[in-house]
Amino acid sequence: MDVEFTARQVHLSKALRTQAQEGMERIGRILGKAARASITLREQRHLKIAEITLKARTQTLVGEAKAERFESALRQAIAHVELQAQRYRDRHAQRKRLPKEEKVFAAPPMGRPKTRAAEPTNAAASGNGARPVKAKTAIAVHSFPVRSAVVEPHVVRSGESIALRPMTMEEAVKDAEFRDRDLLIFRNPEGELYVLHRRRDGQMELVEVP
Repeated sequence: MDVEFTARQVHLSKALRTQAQEGMERIGRILGKAARASITLREQRHLKIAEITLKARTQTLVGEAKAERFESALRQAIAHVELQAQRYRDRHAQRKRLPKEEKVFAAPPMGRPKTRAAEPTNAAASGNGARPVKAKTAIAVHSFPVRSAVVEPHVVRSGESIALRPMTMEEAVKDAEFRDRDLLIFRNPEGELYVLHRRRDGQMELVEVP
């Protein structure tokens, strides 16, 4: 995996570079070697901040952590991105296992059983005077269309998908990835309302509310 380092007014030691490369190799085994990562280390007052932005084929993962040491902040950011990568892999595998709608066929209706022809009875044909044998009556079985069970949707109320402060589109994408949410409603600095959601193919779609 290609890893790009950015150190803002801090010294990037060899130990930090090795720690970051080992973490990105673990994530690369989950998402594939085609992913690219950008790691930024900066300092804000007494806190050390590590920010990771990882771009896969159809997904962008963002992890940020703050600690008193760069080693701890980098470890927490890597763990957060690795958890997102595992969830993305599980969702992708689950979508592959689901059958497509056009491949699901309804159960074939039950066919009518063939009726056997009634055997002719002729008492005179038997010379020993045996009783005539009654013909068996065939019963036709009618089939009815199979009714699919109706499942009522389970609705859960949640307010975590609404941003409380105005933000740009880039900030909204990072906030949705940080919250690990597939839907985010936010306003831009001009006050316009937008809906950001993740489609089934994994891409983020931006909808402007009129």
